Amino acid sequence: MGAINDIFTTFGPEYLDRYEDGMPDNHKKAIRDIVSCRTETQGLAVYQCLECNTLHMVYKSCGNRHCPACQYHKTRQWLENQKQRQLPGHHFMITFTMPQEIRDFIRGNQHICYAAMFKASSKSIKKLAKDPKFIGGDLVGFFGVLHTWGRLQQYHPHIHYIAPGGAVSDKKWFASRIDFFLPVHALSKIYKAKFKYEMAKAGLLDEIPESVWQKDWNVNSQGVPTQEHCIEYLAPYVFRVAISNSRIVKVEDRRVFFKYRKKGSRRMRTTSLDVMEFMHRFLQHVLPSGFMKVRYYGFLHPGCSISLEEIADMIREACGLTIANTDTTETVSIDRTTPVCPVCGGTMVCKAVILPCIMLPIGYG
Repeated sequence: MGAINDIFTTFGPEYLDRYEDGMPDNHKKAIRDIVSCRTETQGLAVYQCLECNTLHMVYKSCGNRHCPACQYHKTRQWLENQKQRQLPGHHFMITFTMPQEIRDFIRGNQHICYAAMFKASSKSIKKLAKDPKFIGGDLVGFFGVLHTWGRLQQYHPHIHYIAPGGAVSDKKWFASRIDFFLPVHALSKIYKAKFKYEMAKAGLLDEIPESVWQKDWNVNSQGVPTQEHCIEYLAPYVFRVAISNSRIVKVEDRRVFFKYRKKGSRRMRTTSLDVMEFMHRFLQHVLPSGFMKVRYYGFLHPGCSISLEEIADMIREACGLTIANTDTTETVSIDRTTPVCPVCGGTMVCKAVILPCIMLPIGYG
């Protein structure tokens, strides 16, 4: 069992007693799932080794996307899938953030505001990409990942986008400069205006301080040589939770000690939070049920009529790129999700599943 699971098991009943009234249902579900993950509450899977025939009983995972024990394999699978889909040429990472003054409002209206962030930012990119002063392409492609936490688990909602450096028009690739994709100041102004429109449409504009619309919103764009650099950076944010078990140092005197890095520093530091505050900060990053935190647009959308192979050919032709030589030697793909027998190292197969009981630990009913 991991450190975060232990924290919620030990202090979860107290947290629920204090804050259950008015607590979102998805927060309650996250607590229940984290506490019950890989326990008898989730049921058992019975595996048999194909080599030594030994039977093994394994408690099932909860599968909740906010449980730190359940996301490693999903992260690796997503990363490998993105590597198969990557395009040649230079790329950009574009980040849309939200002003400090509006973050409490967003936290109280997450589903509407997160959707508005995606809509406003994606439309901003599409609008400017069509401008002949910048790229002048009708079809741009990019995908975004919603990220809600900072280094100290504070609430800091923002979206990271990865975009190939160019766009398509009339089945031709129009490349951007290697060091410039779109003007961030213009993106910021359009993003703010479109988000304001979405808030007005939702009837929430009067709840936002007027000062929010008077200041500049921060948008950052950074060029990278290949898409692989970006997805390696983003992969931990796609399925992992706000803080991993490996960062927890200890729990002592009702305080949780954990490691973090300051921005621009490689040195690990340690800080601590009261256990109730730690749980609060963890839960504020639980997403609304069913909300999609990764979204694809333009020619990177799975439903696009132009295939990625066609896009890749357009990029190579326009930029004078050649297809890199690859090793054609047949390789064996290893499924890292297949359990390995702890006795002999052989492959195990699932023979039966024992349904979970309906009991939960005291305090979680």
